[in-house]
Amino acid sequence: MTKRLGLLAALVFVVPAGADELSDLVQKDYDEHLAGLFDHFHRNPELSTVEHETARRMALELSLAGFDVTEGVGGTGVVAIMENGAGPLVMMRADMDGLPVEEKSGLENASRAQQKDPITGNTVYTMHACGHDVHITSLVGTARHMAAHKDSWKGTLMLVVQPAEERVLGAQAMRDDDIWGRFGTPDYALAFHVSSNDVAGVINVSEGSPYAGADTVDIIIHGVGAHGAHPHRGKDPIVLGSQIVLALQTLVARELSPRDPGVVTVGSFHSGTKHNIISDRAHLQLTVRNTSNQTRDILLSGIKRIAENMGRVAGLPDDKLPEVIVSNESVPPTINDAVLARRLKQAWSESLGDEAVVDIPTKGMGAEDFPFFTVNPNITSVYWAIGGTPQEDFDAEAAGGPAVPSHHSPLFKISPEPAVTAGVESTVVALLELMSE
Repeated sequence: MTKRLGLLAALVFVVPAGADELSDLVQKDYDEHLAGLFDHFHRNPELSTVEHETARRMALELSLAGFDVTEGVGGTGVVAIMENGAGPLVMMRADMDGLPVEEKSGLENASRAQQKDPITGNTVYTMHACGHDVHITSLVGTARHMAAHKDSWKGTLMLVVQPAEERVLGAQAMRDDDIWGRFGTPDYALAFHVSSNDVAGVINVSEGSPYAGADTVDIIIHGVGAHGAHPHRGKDPIVLGSQIVLALQTLVARELSPRDPGVVTVGSFHSGTKHNIISDRAHLQLTVRNTSNQTRDILLSGIKRIAENMGRVAGLPDDKLPEVIVSNESVPPTINDAVLARRLKQAWSESLGDEAVVDIPTKGMGAEDFPFFTVNPNITSVYWAIGGTPQEDFDAEAAGGPAVPSHHSPLFKISPEPAVTAGVESTVVALLELMSE
Protein backbone atom coordinates (compact mmCIF):
# COMPACT_ATOMS: atom_id res chain seq x y z
CA MET A 1 0.00 0.00 0.00
CA THR A 2 1.45 3.37 -1.00
CA LYS A 3 2.44 5.51 1.92
CA ARG A 4 0.98 9.00 2.20
CA LEU A 5 2.38 12.29 3.43
CA GLY A 6 1.98 13.41 6.99
CA LEU A 7 2.97 16.07 9.50
CA LEU A 8 4.10 16.50 13.08
CA ALA A 9 1.63 16.58 15.88
CA ALA A 10 2.86 18.99 18.52
CA LEU A 11 3.54 22.69 18.47
CA VAL A 12 6.99 21.89 19.83
CA PHE A 13 8.01 19.38 17.20
CA VAL A 14 10.21 16.42 18.04
CA VAL A 15 10.71 13.93 15.23
CA PRO A 16 10.68 10.40 16.65
CA ALA A 17 13.20 7.90 15.37
CA GLY A 18 11.99 6.02 12.32
CA ALA A 19 9.32 8.59 11.52
CA ASP A 20 10.81 9.48 8.17
CA GLU A 21 7.59 8.57 6.43
CA LEU A 22 5.44 11.64 6.33
CA SER A 23 2.36 9.42 6.26
CA ASP A 24 3.04 8.50 9.88
CA LEU A 25 3.38 12.16 10.80
CA VAL A 26 0.15 13.27 9.19
CA GLN A 27 -1.77 10.49 10.91
CA LYS A 28 -0.22 11.37 14.24
CA ASP A 29 -1.11 15.03 13.88
CA TYR A 30 -4.63 14.17 12.82
CA ASP A 31 -5.15 11.87 15.81
CA GLU A 32 -3.69 14.31 18.32
CA HIS A 33 -4.79 17.70 17.01
CA LEU A 34 -6.53 18.00 13.65
CA ALA A 35 -9.42 15.63 14.39
CA GLY A 36 -10.48 17.72 17.38
CA LEU A 37 -9.99 20.92 15.40
CA PHE A 38 -12.19 19.65 12.58
CA ASP A 39 -14.87 18.65 15.08
CA HIS A 40 -14.80 22.17 16.54
CA PHE A 41 -15.16 23.83 13.15
CA HIS A 42 -17.89 21.44 12.03
CA ARG A 43 -19.98 22.09 15.14
CA ASN A 44 -19.52 25.88 14.93
CA PRO A 45 -19.97 27.13 11.35
CA GLU A 46 -20.41 30.82 10.64
CA LEU A 47 -22.02 32.63 7.73
CA SER A 48 -20.30 34.68 5.05
CA THR A 49 -18.78 38.00 6.22
CA VAL A 50 -19.45 37.22 9.91
CA GLU A 51 -16.92 34.40 10.46
CA HIS A 52 -15.50 36.18 13.50
CA GLU A 53 -14.87 33.23 15.82
CA THR A 54 -13.61 31.00 13.00
CA ALA A 55 -11.15 33.71 11.95
CA ARG A 56 -9.94 34.17 15.53
CA ARG A 57 -9.35 30.45 15.97
CA MET A 58 -7.51 30.21 12.66
CA ALA A 59 -5.35 33.21 13.57
CA LEU A 60 -4.47 31.55 16.87
CA GLU A 61 -3.63 28.19 15.27
CA LEU A 62 -1.44 29.76 12.59
CA SER A 63 0.29 32.02 15.09
CA LEU A 64 1.07 29.10 17.38
CA ALA A 65 2.55 27.30 14.37
CA GLY A 66 5.05 30.13 14.03
CA PHE A 67 3.53 32.33 11.30
CA ASP A 68 3.31 36.12 11.31
CA VAL A 69 -0.47 36.58 11.30
CA THR A 70 -2.58 39.55 10.24
CA GLU A 71 -6.31 39.56 10.93
CA GLY A 72 -9.11 41.67 9.45
CA VAL A 73 -7.96 41.53 5.83
CA GLY A 74 -10.96 42.16 3.59
CA GLY A 75 -13.31 41.90 6.56
CA THR A 76 -12.70 38.73 8.53
CA GLY A 77 -9.87 37.39 6.35
CA VAL A 78 -6.59 36.18 7.82
CA VAL A 79 -3.14 36.24 6.16
CA ALA A 80 -0.28 34.23 7.67
CA ILE A 81 3.28 34.70 6.43
CA MET A 82 6.39 32.62 7.03
CA GLU A 83 9.65 33.79 5.47
CA ASN A 84 12.36 31.21 5.02
CA GLY A 85 15.14 32.62 2.90
CA ALA A 86 15.33 33.42 -0.79
CA GLY A 87 12.81 31.68 -3.00
CA PRO A 88 9.34 31.97 -4.50
CA LEU A 89 6.31 33.47 -2.76
CA VAL A 90 3.61 30.79 -2.78
CA MET A 91 0.04 31.32 -1.65
CA MET A 92 -2.28 28.59 -0.33
CA ARG A 93 -5.88 29.61 0.22
CA ALA A 94 -8.65 28.05 2.31
CA ASP A 95 -12.20 29.42 2.55
CA MET A 96 -13.95 29.31 5.92
CA ASP A 97 -17.64 30.27 5.66
CA GLY A 98 -20.65 28.05 6.20
CA LEU A 99 -24.21 28.17 4.84
CA PRO A 100 -27.67 29.02 6.20
CA VAL A 101 -28.71 25.37 6.21
CA GLU A 102 -30.04 23.22 9.05
CA GLU A 103 -27.88 20.11 9.24
CA LYS A 104 -29.79 16.82 8.95
CA SER A 105 -26.84 14.50 8.34
CA GLY A 106 -27.46 12.41 11.44
CA LEU A 107 -23.81 12.75 12.48
CA GLU A 108 -22.95 12.89 16.17
CA ASN A 109 -21.19 16.21 15.67
CA ALA A 110 -23.92 17.72 13.49
CA SER A 111 -24.10 21.49 13.80
CA ARG A 112 -26.90 22.94 15.93
CA ALA A 113 -25.44 26.42 15.71
CA GLN A 114 -27.59 29.40 14.83
CA GLN A 115 -26.58 32.87 13.71
CA LYS A 116 -28.14 36.11 12.56
CA ASP A 117 -28.09 36.16 8.78
CA PRO A 118 -26.43 39.43 7.67
CA ILE A 119 -28.59 39.46 4.52
CA THR A 120 -32.07 38.85 5.93
CA GLY A 121 -31.55 39.75 9.58
CA ASN A 122 -33.23 36.46 10.55
CA THR A 123 -31.69 33.98 12.98
CA VAL A 124 -30.99 30.80 11.01
CA TYR A 125 -29.34 27.43 11.48
CA THR A 126 -25.82 27.24 10.07
CA MET A 127 -23.93 24.30 8.58
CA HIS A 128 -20.67 23.51 6.84
CA ALA A 129 -22.66 22.11 3.95
CA CYS A 130 -19.84 22.60 1.46
CA GLY A 131 -16.86 21.23 3.38
CA HIS A 132 -14.99 24.42 4.20
CA ASP A 133 -14.26 22.93 7.62
CA VAL A 134 -12.02 20.43 5.79
CA HIS A 135 -10.21 23.26 4.03
CA ILE A 136 -9.32 25.29 7.10
CA THR A 137 -8.39 22.23 9.17
CA SER A 138 -6.06 21.06 6.42
CA LEU A 139 -4.54 24.53 6.20
CA VAL A 140 -3.62 24.35 9.87
CA GLY A 141 -2.07 20.94 9.32
CA THR A 142 -0.10 22.29 6.39
CA ALA A 143 1.13 25.24 8.46
CA ARG A 144 2.31 22.96 11.26
CA HIS A 145 4.19 20.71 8.87
CA MET A 146 5.87 23.48 6.91
CA ALA A 147 6.95 25.23 10.10
CA ALA A 148 8.45 21.99 11.39
CA HIS A 149 10.39 21.27 8.20
CA LYS A 150 11.91 24.60 7.27
CA ASP A 151 15.10 22.82 6.29
CA SER A 152 13.28 21.26 3.30
CA TRP A 153 12.04 24.45 1.60
CA LYS A 154 13.02 28.03 0.82
CA GLY A 155 10.99 31.13 0.06
CA THR A 156 7.93 32.79 1.55
CA LEU A 157 4.76 30.88 2.35
CA MET A 158 1.50 32.85 2.42
CA LEU A 159 -1.53 31.12 3.93
CA VAL A 160 -4.82 32.89 3.20
CA VAL A 161 -7.97 32.21 5.23
CA GLN A 162 -10.69 33.67 3.04
CA PRO A 163 -14.17 34.77 4.11
CA ALA A 164 -17.44 34.84 2.15
CA GLU A 165 -16.67 32.41 -0.68
CA GLU A 166 -20.29 31.25 -0.66
CA ARG A 167 -21.36 34.77 -1.58
CA VAL A 168 -18.41 35.24 -3.98
CA LEU A 169 -17.39 38.32 -2.01
CA GLY A 170 -14.36 37.33 0.05
CA ALA A 171 -11.57 37.04 -2.50
CA GLN A 172 -12.45 40.36 -4.09
CA ALA A 173 -12.70 41.99 -0.65
CA MET A 174 -9.19 40.82 0.19
CA ARG A 175 -7.93 42.16 -3.15
CA ASP A 176 -9.70 45.45 -2.48
CA ASP A 177 -7.89 45.56 0.87
CA ASP A 178 -4.59 45.53 -1.07
CA ILE A 179 -3.51 42.02 -0.06
CA TRP A 180 -0.76 41.96 -2.71
CA GLY A 181 0.53 45.41 -1.87
CA ARG A 182 0.63 44.59 1.84
CA PHE A 183 2.04 41.06 1.71
CA GLY A 184 3.53 40.60 -1.77
CA THR A 185 2.22 39.24 -5.07
CA PRO A 186 2.55 35.44 -5.17
CA ASP A 187 4.54 33.64 -7.81
CA TYR A 188 2.11 30.73 -7.46
CA ALA A 189 -1.42 30.44 -6.04
CA LEU A 190 -2.90 27.14 -4.85
CA ALA A 191 -6.23 25.96 -3.45
CA PHE A 192 -8.34 22.82 -3.19
CA HIS A 193 -11.96 21.90 -2.52
CA VAL A 194 -13.21 18.76 -0.85
CA SER A 195 -15.68 16.93 -3.11
CA SER A 196 -18.51 14.58 -2.23
CA ASN A 197 -18.38 13.39 -5.85
CA ASP A 198 -14.92 11.83 -5.47
CA VAL A 199 -13.72 8.85 -3.46
CA ALA A 200 -12.36 9.86 -0.07
CA GLY A 201 -8.65 10.71 -0.13
CA VAL A 202 -8.29 10.84 -3.93
CA ILE A 203 -6.69 13.90 -5.56
CA ASN A 204 -8.62 15.01 -8.63
CA VAL A 205 -6.76 17.55 -10.77
CA SER A 206 -7.55 18.88 -14.23
CA GLU A 207 -5.44 20.78 -16.72
CA GLY A 208 -8.51 22.76 -17.78
CA SER A 209 -11.27 24.54 -15.88
CA PRO A 210 -12.36 22.78 -12.68
CA TYR A 211 -14.90 25.51 -11.86
CA ALA A 212 -17.05 27.63 -14.11
CA GLY A 213 -17.34 31.37 -14.24
CA ALA A 214 -20.67 32.73 -13.08
CA ASP A 215 -22.62 35.89 -13.79
CA THR A 216 -25.73 37.03 -11.97
CA VAL A 217 -28.00 38.76 -14.48
CA ASP A 218 -31.29 40.62 -14.01
CA ILE A 219 -33.67 41.49 -16.83
CA ILE A 220 -36.17 44.25 -16.10
CA ILE A 221 -39.09 44.11 -18.55
CA HIS A 222 -41.21 47.23 -18.91
CA GLY A 223 -44.80 46.95 -20.05
CA VAL A 224 -47.96 48.96 -20.16
CA GLY A 225 -50.46 48.08 -17.48
CA ALA A 226 -54.08 47.35 -18.31
CA HIS A 227 -57.19 45.47 -17.24
CA GLY A 228 -56.96 41.74 -17.86
CA ALA A 229 -60.24 41.96 -19.78
CA HIS A 230 -58.74 44.55 -22.16
CA PRO A 231 -55.29 43.16 -23.09
CA HIS A 232 -55.23 45.21 -26.30
CA ARG A 233 -54.88 48.37 -24.20
CA GLY A 234 -51.58 47.28 -22.65
CA LYS A 235 -48.23 45.68 -23.32
CA ASP A 236 -48.07 42.50 -21.28
CA PRO A 237 -44.60 42.02 -19.66
CA ILE A 238 -45.49 38.46 -18.63
CA VAL A 239 -46.04 37.39 -22.23
CA LEU A 240 -42.88 39.21 -23.30
CA GLY A 241 -40.93 37.71 -20.39
CA SER A 242 -42.09 34.22 -21.35
CA GLN A 243 -40.92 34.78 -24.93
CA ILE A 244 -37.54 35.97 -23.66
CA VAL A 245 -37.18 32.91 -21.39
CA LEU A 246 -37.80 30.56 -24.32
CA ALA A 247 -35.56 32.51 -26.70
CA LEU A 248 -32.68 32.44 -24.21
CA GLN A 249 -32.58 28.65 -24.52
CA THR A 250 -31.23 28.99 -28.06
CA LEU A 251 -28.01 30.60 -26.85
CA VAL A 252 -26.45 27.38 -25.59
CA ALA A 253 -28.26 25.13 -28.06
CA ARG A 254 -27.52 27.12 -31.21
CA GLU A 255 -24.80 29.70 -30.60
CA LEU A 256 -22.19 27.71 -28.66
CA SER A 257 -20.13 24.90 -30.11
CA PRO A 258 -21.49 21.52 -28.91
CA ARG A 259 -18.16 20.96 -27.13
CA ASP A 260 -18.18 24.36 -25.44
CA PRO A 261 -20.10 24.22 -22.14
CA GLY A 262 -22.43 26.97 -21.03
CA VAL A 263 -25.52 27.45 -18.90
CA VAL A 264 -28.27 30.07 -18.98
CA THR A 265 -30.79 29.40 -16.23
CA VAL A 266 -33.75 31.64 -15.39
CA GLY A 267 -34.18 30.99 -11.70
CA SER A 268 -36.87 33.56 -10.91
CA PHE A 269 -39.75 35.22 -12.79
CA HIS A 270 -41.79 37.83 -10.89
CA SER A 271 -44.63 39.98 -12.19
CA GLY A 272 -48.13 41.10 -11.35
CA THR A 273 -50.29 41.44 -8.27
CA LYS A 274 -53.76 40.15 -9.15
CA HIS A 275 -55.63 37.79 -11.46
CA ASN A 276 -57.20 40.44 -13.68
CA ILE A 277 -54.47 43.06 -13.84
CA ILE A 278 -51.88 43.20 -16.59
CA SER A 279 -48.73 44.40 -14.86
CA ASP A 280 -46.43 47.10 -16.16
CA ARG A 281 -43.24 45.33 -15.06
CA ALA A 282 -41.63 41.89 -14.90
CA HIS A 283 -38.32 40.83 -13.40
CA LEU A 284 -36.24 37.83 -14.52
CA GLN A 285 -33.25 36.62 -12.48
CA LEU A 286 -30.63 34.53 -14.27
CA THR A 287 -27.44 32.66 -13.54
CA VAL A 288 -25.04 32.38 -16.48
CA ARG A 289 -22.15 29.90 -16.40
CA ASN A 290 -19.12 29.40 -18.65
CA THR A 291 -15.61 27.95 -18.71
CA SER A 292 -13.93 30.58 -20.89
CA ASN A 293 -14.04 34.32 -21.37
CA GLN A 294 -15.04 33.82 -25.00
CA THR A 295 -18.11 31.82 -24.01
CA ARG A 296 -19.00 34.43 -21.40
CA ASP A 297 -18.96 37.18 -24.03
CA ILE A 298 -21.20 35.15 -26.36
CA LEU A 299 -23.74 34.46 -23.63
CA LEU A 300 -23.90 37.94 -22.11
CA SER A 301 -24.08 39.75 -25.46
CA GLY A 302 -26.68 37.23 -26.62
CA ILE A 303 -28.87 37.81 -23.55
CA LYS A 304 -28.84 41.56 -24.17
CA ARG A 305 -29.54 41.14 -27.88
CA ILE A 306 -32.45 38.75 -27.31
CA ALA A 307 -34.06 40.76 -24.51
CA GLU A 308 -33.92 44.09 -26.31
CA ASN A 309 -35.04 42.77 -29.68
CA MET A 310 -37.89 40.73 -28.24
CA GLY A 311 -39.02 44.04 -26.75
CA ARG A 312 -38.98 45.52 -30.24
CA VAL A 313 -40.96 42.53 -31.54
CA ALA A 314 -43.56 43.33 -28.87
CA GLY A 315 -43.79 46.89 -30.16
CA LEU A 316 -42.09 48.65 -27.25
CA PRO A 317 -40.43 52.01 -27.95
CA ASP A 318 -36.69 52.29 -27.38
CA ASP A 319 -37.14 53.97 -23.99
CA LYS A 320 -39.14 50.97 -22.73
CA LEU A 321 -36.95 48.14 -24.02
CA PRO A 322 -35.96 45.46 -21.47
CA GLU A 323 -32.93 46.33 -19.33
CA VAL A 324 -30.18 43.74 -18.86
CA ILE A 325 -28.16 44.27 -15.66
CA VAL A 326 -25.01 42.20 -14.95
CA SER A 327 -24.25 42.11 -11.22
CA ASN A 328 -20.81 42.90 -9.83
CA GLU A 329 -20.99 39.55 -8.00
CA SER A 330 -19.79 37.88 -11.20
CA VAL A 331 -16.73 35.62 -11.07
CA PRO A 332 -14.46 34.48 -13.91
CA PRO A 333 -13.88 30.77 -14.57
CA THR A 334 -11.22 28.94 -12.57
CA ILE A 335 -8.62 27.90 -15.14
CA ASN A 336 -5.63 25.81 -14.11
CA ASP A 337 -2.23 26.48 -15.59
CA ALA A 338 -1.72 23.31 -17.65
CA VAL A 339 2.06 23.16 -17.19
CA LEU A 340 1.84 23.56 -13.42
CA ALA A 341 -1.04 21.07 -13.22
CA ARG A 342 1.05 18.44 -15.00
CA ARG A 343 4.02 19.22 -12.76
CA LEU A 344 2.00 18.81 -9.57
CA LYS A 345 0.23 15.72 -10.88
CA GLN A 346 3.62 14.09 -11.41
CA ALA A 347 4.80 15.14 -7.94
CA TRP A 348 1.65 13.74 -6.32
CA SER A 349 1.91 10.49 -8.27
CA GLU A 350 5.55 10.04 -7.27
CA SER A 351 4.91 10.84 -3.60
CA LEU A 352 1.47 9.35 -3.04
CA GLY A 353 1.17 6.75 -5.78
CA ASP A 354 -0.50 6.76 -9.19
CA GLU A 355 -3.73 5.39 -7.75
CA ALA A 356 -4.10 8.46 -5.53
CA VAL A 357 -4.30 10.92 -8.46
CA VAL A 358 -7.13 11.08 -11.00
CA ASP A 359 -8.36 13.48 -13.67
CA ILE A 360 -12.14 13.16 -13.67
CA PRO A 361 -13.96 16.02 -15.43
CA THR A 362 -16.20 18.11 -13.23
CA LYS A 363 -19.90 17.44 -13.66
CA GLY A 364 -21.95 20.59 -13.46
CA MET A 365 -21.06 24.26 -13.62
CA GLY A 366 -20.34 25.25 -10.02
CA ALA A 367 -18.40 28.48 -9.57
CA GLU A 368 -15.65 29.74 -7.26
CA ASP A 369 -14.25 33.17 -6.39
CA PHE A 370 -10.64 31.91 -6.22
CA PRO A 371 -9.91 33.40 -9.67
CA PHE A 372 -10.04 36.89 -8.15
CA PHE A 373 -6.68 35.96 -6.62
CA THR A 374 -5.24 34.81 -9.94
CA VAL A 375 -6.18 37.56 -12.43
CA ASN A 376 -5.09 41.19 -12.72
CA PRO A 377 -2.23 40.34 -12.49
CA ASN A 378 -2.28 36.80 -13.82
CA ILE A 379 -0.74 34.38 -11.32
CA THR A 380 0.19 30.80 -12.17
CA SER A 381 -2.28 28.68 -10.27
CA VAL A 382 -3.78 25.23 -9.76
CA TYR A 383 -7.04 24.34 -8.02
CA TRP A 384 -7.68 20.67 -7.27
CA ALA A 385 -10.28 18.51 -5.54
CA ILE A 386 -9.93 16.11 -2.62
CA GLY A 387 -12.39 13.22 -2.43
CA GLY A 388 -14.57 13.11 0.66
CA THR A 389 -17.00 10.20 0.21
CA PRO A 390 -16.07 6.60 1.14
CA GLN A 391 -16.16 4.10 -1.72
CA GLU A 392 -18.73 2.00 0.16
CA ASP A 393 -21.20 4.90 0.00
CA PHE A 394 -20.89 5.00 -3.79
CA ASP A 395 -21.29 1.22 -3.91
CA ALA A 396 -24.43 1.42 -1.77
CA GLU A 397 -25.90 4.10 -4.03
CA ALA A 398 -25.18 2.00 -7.12
CA ALA A 399 -26.95 -0.94 -5.47
CA GLY A 400 -30.11 1.10 -4.96
CA GLY A 401 -29.27 2.50 -1.55
CA PRO A 402 -29.35 6.14 -0.43
CA ALA A 403 -27.90 8.69 -2.83
CA VAL A 404 -24.65 10.40 -1.91
CA PRO A 405 -25.74 13.88 -0.74
CA SER A 406 -24.64 16.84 -2.80
CA HIS A 407 -22.90 19.95 -1.60
CA HIS A 408 -25.25 22.50 0.01
CA SER A 409 -27.63 19.70 1.01
CA PRO A 410 -28.72 19.43 4.67
CA LEU A 411 -27.66 15.77 4.36
CA PHE A 412 -24.14 16.64 3.15
CA LYS A 413 -21.34 14.87 4.98
CA ILE A 414 -17.64 14.25 4.45
CA SER A 415 -15.45 11.52 5.88
CA PRO A 416 -13.05 13.85 7.71
CA GLU A 417 -9.99 11.68 8.31
CA PRO A 418 -9.13 10.76 4.70
CA ALA A 419 -10.24 14.17 3.44
CA VAL A 420 -8.23 16.24 5.91
CA THR A 421 -5.10 14.10 5.71
CA ALA A 422 -5.19 14.04 1.91
CA GLY A 423 -5.71 17.79 1.96
CA VAL A 424 -2.60 18.28 4.06
CA GLU A 425 -0.57 15.74 2.11
CA SER A 426 -1.42 17.09 -1.32
CA THR A 427 -0.76 20.67 -0.23
CA VAL A 428 2.58 19.84 1.39
CA VAL A 429 3.74 17.92 -1.69
CA ALA A 430 2.74 20.84 -3.93
CA LEU A 431 4.52 23.38 -1.73
CA LEU A 432 7.69 21.31 -1.48
CA GLU A 433 7.64 20.83 -5.25
CA LEU A 434 7.57 24.59 -5.75
CA MET A 435 9.77 25.63 -2.80
CA SER A 436 12.44 22.98 -2.49
CA GLU A 437 16.01 24.22 -2.83
